[in-house]
Amino acid sequence: MSDEEHHFESKADAGASKTYPQQAGTIRKNGYIVIKARPCKVVEVSTSKTGKHGHAKCHFIGIDIFNGKKLEDIVPSSHNCDVPHVNRTDYQLIDISEDGFVSLLTENGNTKDDLKLPTDDSLLSQIKDGFAEGKDLVVSVMNAMGEEQICALKDIGPK
Repeated sequence: MSDEEHHFESKADAGASKTYPQQAGTIRKNGYIVIKARPCKVVEVSTSKTGKHGHAKCHFIGIDIFNGKKLEDIVPSSHNCDVPHVNRTDYQLIDISEDGFVSLLTENGNTKDDLKLPTDDSLLSQIKDGFAEGKDLVVSVMNAMGEEQICALKDIGPK
């Protein structure tokens, strides 16, 4: 036995998976699914009958939750699909920097400065106009598969 000290690199990640498996036949409209390695919200599901080779097929049409692109996938209904863990968190908007990053206040009083302004034009103008008017704004941040993006805005009144 040696008396050497063992050093382990610590990681912030708890090792939790970014997705979980779910049977294709149980995924419904307005649920989430991973299509072509992108997290999508399901907008349409159609199921075909079993053919001569024995599998019913599910045809999924989904919209990427971060860039809005339409993606499609066909999967046998008995097979598993990846479903992303999607979280929404509300933060209070503190500041908007010149380079397009926002400064947000977290629940425990820390600041979060690593998020860019959204690319959606109407949401972008609502955030900029509301901030310019000095309103207290709360933004909803959607988080899935290691990506984060501002997806909604709430006005909680003047400062």
